[in-house]
Amino acid sequence: MAEPDPYQVLGVSKNAADAEIKRAFRKKARQFHPDRNPDNASAEAKFKQVQAAYDKIGTAQGRREYDQQQQMANMFGGSQGGMGGAGFEDMLGQMFGGGGRRGGQFSGMGGSPFGSQGRGRQQPQQSQRPKGRDINVSIDITTQQAADGGNFSFTFKRLKPNPAGTMEAKSITLQTQLKAGVTHGTIKRMKGQGNDHPQGDSGDVILTVRIDAGEGRFWDGDLLVQEVKTPYSTLALGGKVKVTLPSGKEGLLKVPANTQVGDRRRMSNAGLGGGDLDLEFVLVEHEKLSKEQTKALEALRDIGL
Repeated sequence: MAEPDPYQVLGVSKNAADAEIKRAFRKKARQFHPDRNPDNASAEAKFKQVQAAYDKIGTAQGRREYDQQQQMANMFGGSQGGMGGAGFEDMLGQMFGGGGRRGGQFSGMGGSPFGSQGRGRQQPQQSQRPKGRDINVSIDITTQQAADGGNFSFTFKRLKPNPAGTMEAKSITLQTQLKAGVTHGTIKRMKGQGNDHPQGDSGDVILTVRIDAGEGRFWDGDLLVQEVKTPYSTLALGGKVKVTLPSGKEGLLKVPANTQVGDRRRMSNAGLGGGDLDLEFVLVEHEKLSKEQTKALEALRDIGL
């Protein structure tokens, strides 16, 4: 049985910033913690699942290794056979669909993780050299760094042939320059920095910029979403709640009666860098209720609310 996707377990996108993953873990760990759910086997199982997911992608290094392992697995069709001990010809056979050596040339070029040659196509001509697989890499920056721009370094694994004739994953560190005002999800292609190809050119590195949206905010694609903690009484009856925008500006947001958890309000040009901002209503969480609050909730329960 395939292991659950840690991103799905934590409820974050694969493009989420590292800090967002940490916040999502804290929230879910608190929700399913055994101390808050005594004698609840289902909550305990979910707590362990959340912890296991965080163990995989909770640190920048762990996440980078997990993401690149997934890329490698996709290259080899999910094979877990590894690469380190394979001979160069065996490795090419694996990577090119098991063709092996034929008449001094490698056959089975279709399906190669070194590049998309397409099954059934003829060997590339001299002017159409095969290309190694691209590598997807992400870099996390703060909102201030995004506003200022600058030079940033990042580290990733790259497949390269070694003197022994095997393919080896080597750690590579590169630098990139980001312009001031760079936006979340910006993609930069770095030519020739991807996986090597034994008979052709190296692939590219495709770098995605991730901006930490900050506490209580997250990215939905390239749209910034801010949670608005709202009491149930305000959601049901309507009212106003205080909101602090990313710019630091504060104001009161009108909440219509019968607003549902998860409903959103769009604010144009209120996000980072002048982008749009969605305000999403969420319930206020109470760690402990007062006697008056408990009594009031019991009364509401008695009348079906």
